[in-house]
Amino acid sequence: MTKGFLITLFMQRSREHEDRPLARWIIDQAMQLGIRGATLSTAQEGFGHDGRYHSNGYFDMQDPPQRLTMAVTASECDAFFALMRSNDLKVFFTKEEIEFGFTSEEL
Repeated sequence: MTKGFLITLFMQRSREHEDRPLARWIIDQAMQLGIRGATLSTAQEGFGHDGRYHSNGYFDMQDPPQRLTMAVTASECDAFFALMRSNDLKVFFTKEEIEFGFTSEEL
């Protein structure tokens, strides 16, 4: 097993960086950093730190909340947050210490 961190980032689908969806930009950057995987989930509804309600309902279809999760090593975590800082991106996140690996040696 590998020790590391579970990073979860929270954003809205409508948020962009460098003229593309922020979540897609983060996934592309994570791949370039060598991070082995990321999972993007779109939620039904939620509210942010500003108290604004976001949903995947009929009247708010462009702005549902999203959650991006990555299991990373300590060095990958440092590189990822350095990248976010260098791009001046402010995104709410949680970071938990974890152990990760595969249930079997064979895939």
